Amino acid sequence: MSLHMVAQKNDLSNVVILATGGTIAGVGETGAQAGYTSGQVGIETMINSVPGIEKLANLTGKQISNVGSQDMSIKIWLKIANRINELLASEDVDGIVITHGTDTLEETAFFLNLIVKSDKPVVTTGSMRPSTAVSAEGPLNLYNAVAVAAHPDSKGRGTMVVLNDQIHAARAVTKTNTNAVQAFVSPFRGLLGSVIYGQIEFYRKPFGVHSTESIFSVDDISSLPRVDIIYAAADSSADLIDLSIKAGVKGIVIAGVGNGNMNTAMLEACKKAVNQGIVVVRSTRLPSGYVIRNAEVNDDEIGTIASDDLNTAKSRVLLMLCLHETKNAKDIQEIFYNY
Repeated sequence: MSLHMVAQKNDLSNVVILATGGTIAGVGETGAQAGYTSGQVGIETMINSVPGIEKLANLTGKQISNVGSQDMSIKIWLKIANRINELLASEDVDGIVITHGTDTLEETAFFLNLIVKSDKPVVTTGSMRPSTAVSAEGPLNLYNAVAVAAHPDSKGRGTMVVLNDQIHAARAVTKTNTNAVQAFVSPFRGLLGSVIYGQIEFYRKPFGVHSTESIFSVDDISSLPRVDIIYAAADSSADLIDLSIKAGVKGIVIAGVGNGNMNTAMLEACKKAVNQGIVVVRSTRLPSGYVIRNAEVNDDEIGTIASDDLNTAKSRVLLMLCLHETKNAKDIQEIFYNY
């Protein structure tokens, strides 16, 4: 594990940057091409590429992994969470920044939002362009992320995502574009705030239970139950649900149409899954909105869970953590309403 430290200044906050790889650490052959390889640049090089970042905080850099976020894993999640909890328990650490690929950034951020046991700032950031690209935005994103992590008003806001001058709550944010720099939005609940060249303005507190108030703890977790996501569409087959059942899945999240809906065949397969002790959550493939319990689907009768306003990927994260604690559908539904 590499370590990079800048000269300490007593009047600055102490921020640790945990690097996991991603496009922000990616390298391409030229500055103007779509192709590149993620996770090639180490944390020391990343820090040194950001002029003036040392004036924001006393920085320590640690390399946790160096992967594209399509290869992010529960094993790495647990490693990051344990390291964050260890660091934030120290009086010598005031905040954490995590550099991460954008593809699964919202899942990692939401996982940390539920599992970190501190009210100190935890900020995730990344970039849509590799470090070698013309107009790479990674350095400014990292600069702004450190500014947010070092700011006293950032305490108690759970895990945040800082990209493109915006501060998002982990629960609210989602990636909405494959290539554009402005890929991340909080479509339903809006931004937490903005950060312009390190100047921060917060608009609100995040919604939902998080951090120190969360019932979830990483202390007794070495793995998480398998939860599959099944995508619904017109005339979808129920075969994939049956295959998940045969594979021994513990939970299923349906990326439903509209209000978490699915056709009759899929609904019957979900009933079969519930009857075999598998917890099924109805989410939606749409970018925003509530999945309402007992609307077009009788959740009480079938035993399914409505995801409320959590998207499909985050519903999977929350369900995995829930299943480590309970399989009681009523309890899990309350958690989805409040977390």
